[in-house]
Amino acid sequence: MAEVLHVTGGVLVGPEDVRDELWVVDGRVSYDGPPAGADVQSVSGWVLPGLVDAHCHVGLEATGGVPPERAEEHAVADRDAGALLLRDAGSPVDTRWIDDREDLPRLIRAGRHIARTKRYIRNFAHEIEPEDLVAYVRREARRGDGWVKLVGDWIDRDTGDLSPCWPTEALKPAIEAAHAEGARVTAHCFGEQSLYDLAEAGIDCIEHATGLQTESVEMFAERGIAIVPTLVNIANFPRFAEAGESKFPEYAGHMRRLHESRYDVVSAAHEAGVRVFCGTDAGGQLPHGLVAEEVQELAKAGLSPVEAISAATWGAREWLGRPGLDEGESADLVVYQEDPRQQLGVLTQPSHIVLRGRVVR
Repeated sequence: MAEVLHVTGGVLVGPEDVRDELWVVDGRVSYDGPPAGADVQSVSGWVLPGLVDAHCHVGLEATGGVPPERAEEHAVADRDAGALLLRDAGSPVDTRWIDDREDLPRLIRAGRHIARTKRYIRNFAHEIEPEDLVAYVRREARRGDGWVKLVGDWIDRDTGDLSPCWPTEALKPAIEAAHAEGARVTAHCFGEQSLYDLAEAGIDCIEHATGLQTESVEMFAERGIAIVPTLVNIANFPRFAEAGESKFPEYAGHMRRLHESRYDVVSAAHEAGVRVFCGTDAGGQLPHGLVAEEVQELAKAGLSPVEAISAATWGAREWLGRPGLDEGESADLVVYQEDPRQQLGVLTQPSHIVLRGRVVR
């Protein structure tokens, strides 16, 4: 008979649902106890569903796609930080092989980024013109796992500042095409105007969302548009500004202002009822494994500790359509020695990580 894991202490099934114990039987969550004669291993601590990094890039680094062995290192770093469910928000490499690895996190893919020609980081995206947007959205919707990723704005060398990448008339049919394929659409947006355009076109989510203003916050709240702020990456805006200062001083100033207002923007969105989720933007610019740091950043932006945890656990899993610590579901969980609701820094120190019912760390 397979070994059974018995976890005692505080099992945080939900924000208001705390239980004394949990069993892992045949790789699945049980609250009924072990079968007779089982070989039981015991662990004590505070339990959360496997954390969610809702914006990362497995297999992507600053120069573009990387080999599988490097992508494996990305996935392992996320797993060891407790992130057992990843929404991969754009990658140029095929990572389907990860699905066959029981020791690596579960991935929800958005396919490859779709960007305007010469309006994004080289080697990251499909770079196309507006007349091809619908076709590429359909293609990536079919290749992904229910998401498509657009690049909504980027620096425009003609204006010397951030500006929308797509004409408004191109966005609505593209998003409708994704929805027809059963996929949701998210978009990279730093600036202000692209948020209005994408909201009008029916977008489902925005990454970064640093350009939210009072009017666009209201639109997002009314239309149920979520945001993934990636605050650990927004911390790099001063460095981006410095790099572009000599050629694009207006852009540099804009990026510094967006950086300075980042916490106020997230706080205003949250207070208005916009759903806020945890994502690090790992890959490209940042290392993987920063999910706990992002949860702490969300708390700095005004989310309560429980709300910040939910943005990376219960709420995020519900939003992505994936189970938590429900009876009979796969045991994907993280154990901590102290209650993370009392001190978010605890999230940086998982004592045990269980993935698909196996202790992997």
